[in-house]
Amino acid sequence: MAVTNQPGMFQPSDFQTGVCDFCDDCKTCICGLCCYMCLGFSIASDMNECCCCGLGMPIRSVYRTKYNIRGSMCTDFMMSWLCPVCVTCQLKRDIDRRKEQGIF
Repeated sequence: MAVTNQPGMFQPSDFQTGVCDFCDDCKTCICGLCCYMCLGFSIASDMNECCCCGLGMPIRSVYRTKYNIRGSMCTDFMMSWLCPVCVTCQLKRDIDRRKEQGIF
């Protein structure tokens, strides 16, 4: 029998929520708006990273790479620069959904 797929390979995906899907998780949205740094610390803790690394382009790029999510470092930088609260909330929502699905 011929092998047609490499073991462990999976197709690229997208984030499970959009950048502006605030109503999908109001608690995360309120946390991001009221205490942006706390949300970043929570993300860093979830990902076992330094608490100073939970915000912005670096953590987003690490997460995208780990879960094979479409995008680029340039896109991560631009989105993190234009609306840091939005992309941080999106990342936290995705982490929470993957935890619920048992794939985090």
